[in-house]
Amino acid sequence: MFYRIAADGLVLFHLAFIVFVLFGGLLVLKWRHLIWWHLPAAAWGMAVELFHLPCPLTRWENLMRHAAGQSGYGAGFIEHYVWPVIYPAGLTPAIQLWLGALVLLVNGLVYLRLIKQWSA
Repeated sequence: MFYRIAADGLVLFHLAFIVFVLFGGLLVLKWRHLIWWHLPAAAWGMAVELFHLPCPLTRWENLMRHAAGQSGYGAGFIEHYVWPVIYPAGLTPAIQLWLGALVLLVNGLVYLRLIKQWSA
């Protein structure tokens, strides 16, 4: 029971991390100290998508699910939870490149604005 709850909690944390990677720059506009959390998170998110790196959170969730007697999943978090809701056909390497570029674009625009605010 504990491992199942832990795995479910990790899924929620994983989703929150992805949202923070995408939109955490907006929080930095308001709370500047978050830049030290967001920059490494955004860099990791872009690296995972652009270089097709395995995310350790997915591995940990699968380990917890197996310990709870449940089956894990072979694909990554996005492919398993998010992608079927948005695009049921599946995630391709080309689409992952676009997702990485989206993270770069959104955060690049936010940080450009932040730099302009600091220099003004």
